[in-house]
Amino acid sequence: MKRLLTGLLLAVVLVLLWAKFGQLADPARLAELYDKAKVWQQQSAVLVAVLFFLAYVTVTALSLPVAIWMTLAAGALFGFWGGLVLVSFASAIGATLAFTAARYLLRDWVHARLGGRAKSIDEGLRKDGAFYLFTLRLVPVVPFFAVNLLMGLTPIGARSFYLVSQAGMLAGTAVYVNAGTQIGQIDSLHGLVSLPILLSFALLGLFPWMARFLIRLHGRMSVYKGWQRPTRFDANLIVIGAGAAGLVSAYIAAATKAKVALIEAGEMGGDCLNFGCVPSKVLIRSAKAAHQMRHADRYGLAAASPAIPFDKVIERVHDIIARIAPHDSVERYEGLGAEVIRGYARLVDPWTVEIALNGGGTRRLTGRAIVLATGAAPVVPSLRGLDAVGYLTSDTMWQALRERPQAPARLVVLGGGPVGTELSQAFARLGSAVTQVEMAPRLLVREDEEVSALVRASLEEDGVTVLTGHQAVACGLTDGEKWIEVSRDGVSRRIAFDELIVAIGRAPRLAGYGLEALGIRTGRVVETNEYLETLFPNILAAGDVAGPYQFTHAAAHQAWFATLNGLFGDLKRFRADYRVVPWATFSDPEVARVGLSEAEAREKGVAYEVTRYGIDDLDRAIADGADQGFVKVLTEPGKDRILGVTIVGEHAADLLAEFVLAMKRGLGLNKILGTIHIYPTLAEANKFAAGEWRKAHVNPRALSLLDRYHRWRRG
Repeated sequence: MKRLLTGLLLAVVLVLLWAKFGQLADPARLAELYDKAKVWQQQSAVLVAVLFFLAYVTVTALSLPVAIWMTLAAGALFGFWGGLVLVSFASAIGATLAFTAARYLLRDWVHARLGGRAKSIDEGLRKDGAFYLFTLRLVPVVPFFAVNLLMGLTPIGARSFYLVSQAGMLAGTAVYVNAGTQIGQIDSLHGLVSLPILLSFALLGLFPWMARFLIRLHGRMSVYKGWQRPTRFDANLIVIGAGAAGLVSAYIAAATKAKVALIEAGEMGGDCLNFGCVPSKVLIRSAKAAHQMRHADRYGLAAASPAIPFDKVIERVHDIIARIAPHDSVERYEGLGAEVIRGYARLVDPWTVEIALNGGGTRRLTGRAIVLATGAAPVVPSLRGLDAVGYLTSDTMWQALRERPQAPARLVVLGGGPVGTELSQAFARLGSAVTQVEMAPRLLVREDEEVSALVRASLEEDGVTVLTGHQAVACGLTDGEKWIEVSRDGVSRRIAFDELIVAIGRAPRLAGYGLEALGIRTGRVVETNEYLETLFPNILAAGDVAGPYQFTHAAAHQAWFATLNGLFGDLKRFRADYRVVPWATFSDPEVARVGLSEAEAREKGVAYEVTRYGIDDLDRAIADGADQGFVKVLTEPGKDRILGVTIVGEHAADLLAEFVLAMKRGLGLNKILGTIHIYPTLAEANKFAAGEWRKAHVNPRALSLLDRYHRWRRG
C-alpha cells in the first residue's frame, strides 16, 4: 500500500511540474502572471494572501522544487514583512507535511535496505538531530525539499522538526523575501543592474557562507568562554608525541614553513619503530628463515635443523631499529625546522602546554594549534598473581630478552589478535613451545571464520597450541615453577611456562596530559569531530589516541588532516576520510583486508556478491611453494563495484594495494581485469579474481547468440 501511495504521489508531482511549472521558464509569462496577481491582490488582498499561503504549503508538502521562486514572489507581492510572515509559517507547515509523508511512506523501506547502518545513524540523530537540522536550515547545503524528506527517515519528532525548521529558516527566508521585494520594483531591463538588485543577489550568494561563519563563531565563543587567549604565540603548532602521527604532523607543519614544536619524552619514532611494527617484522623474518631451512626439502634441497642463537636474533632486531632510527631522529626534524623538546607535556589551557623536561626543570610554551599524538600502551589484565610471576609486553620484551642465548623454552601468549598471533608463530619457529590463549571463540575475530581457521591451521602446523574460548583465571608460582590457570566451560587447567607475553590489545594514552582539567571528553579515545578537533577546535588529535584504528598508516593519514585543520582551519577545513583503510596481519600466510568482510556485510545488512580465487591455482605461487590462501572480493550484486577485499597468502599485504587504489578511485573489477599484470607474479591473483567475477556475469543469451553466429560462419 505504501509503495502504491508513493508511486501515485510521484506521478502527481511529475504531472504538475510538466503541465504547469514548465511554462514559468518564459520571462514574458512570468511578467504576465505577476501583473495579474498584483491586480488581483489590490482587489482582494486577504483572499490572495490565503490562497498564496495554501499554495505555498502545497508546493512544499509535495516537495516541488519551486519554493525559492515562490519566496521571491512573496516579497514582490506582499512586501518584506507580509511576505516574511506568510512564507515563514507556510514553509514550516509544508515542510512538516512532507516530513510526515516521508516518515510514513519511506522510512521502513529505507531502514530495511540500510540494515544495521540505520541503527547507528538513528542513535547519532536522536542525540544531535535538532542541531543538525538547524544547521541545514541556516546553511542550506542540502536543498530545502531534500532536508524535509531525509529528516522524515530519522527519529526526530514532528513537533521538534516544525519548531527547529521555523526558527532555522527565518534568516534565509528574510534574505530571499528581501530579494523578491527588489525584483518586484523592476519596471525595465535597466532595473536588473540597479544597486539594490545587485546587493540583494549578492546577499543571496553570501548568506550561506555568512551563516556558516556565524555558527562556527558562536560555537567557538561558547567553548572558549572563561579562557584568556594569548596575544602572541610561541609556535604555530605544538605536537605532543613523536610517534607516527606526531612525526607526520611536525613534518607537514615544517614543510609549510610553520613554526612547530615537537615534544617527546621517550624514544623518537614511538611505538612502531621501537616496540611494534619494525621489531616484530624483523623477528618474523628471522623466524621464517628458520622455518624455510626446516622445510628446504620442499624446494629440492636437504632439510636442516637450524641452529638458533636467539641473542643474535634479538641483536639483529636492535640493529635494524638503529638503521631506521635516523628517519625519525631529533637531528632530522631539527634539520627540517622543527624544535624538538624532550619531556612530558601537559595542557594548561587551550593554547599553553607545560613541559616537564627530561633534564630537569619545566618550560611553558604557547601554540595557536595543538595536536595530541600520544599513542597507546599495552593493556594489562587484572589477573590474580600476574605481577608475582612477571610478564612481558610488546613494549618490554625486546630489552628483557636481549641477552637470552635461546628463545624461552615454554612460552604462553595471552591474546589471539594480530600481535598475539604474529608473536606466537614467530617464537614457535624460533624454538619455543608456545601456547596461545584467547578468550574469544577463534583467532583474529575481526576477520571471516575461514580466515581464522586457515591461520590457526598454519600456527598449529608450526607447533603452537591454540586455546580459543579459554579465559585466563590466575597466575602463580609453585616450587619455583610459573603457571597460568585457564578455564573453559567451567573446566580449569594449569599451564607451566618460562615466559608470559601479554598481547590482548593497546589502550590510548590519555592520563597526565591535562585533558580532564580542560573538559576535553574522553572515552576509549579522545572525542573528536570529523575534522579531528576536540572540544576546543584548536586542539586536535591523531593516531591511536583518536581512534578508530590503531595502525601506523592510519595515524599518518589522520595526521595530515589534523595538521592542515590546525594550521589552516580558519580558511578551509578537511574531513578525515576513512572510506578506504587497509590493514594486515603478518602471520604466515599473511592476512590483508580493505573494506567489508562477509561477516561485516551480513551484520550491517549490506547486499553483496562474493567472488573467490584460490591461490593454489596461481602459477607463481605454485613455483614458490606458497600455493595456499585465496583472494575474496565482495561486490555490489550485479555490479563490479568493490565493497571489500580479503587476501590470505604470501605477500597479501603487498597484493592488497591494487584493490586499495581501485576502491579509492572508484575503479571496478573490470578495470583490474583489463590491466596487464606481469607473468608470472603473485599479483596475477588480483586479475584472476576479477576474471572469476567476469565469468560469473556473462550473459547466457549473448553466449547463445555467439554460438549460433560461429556455427553460421562455419557453414
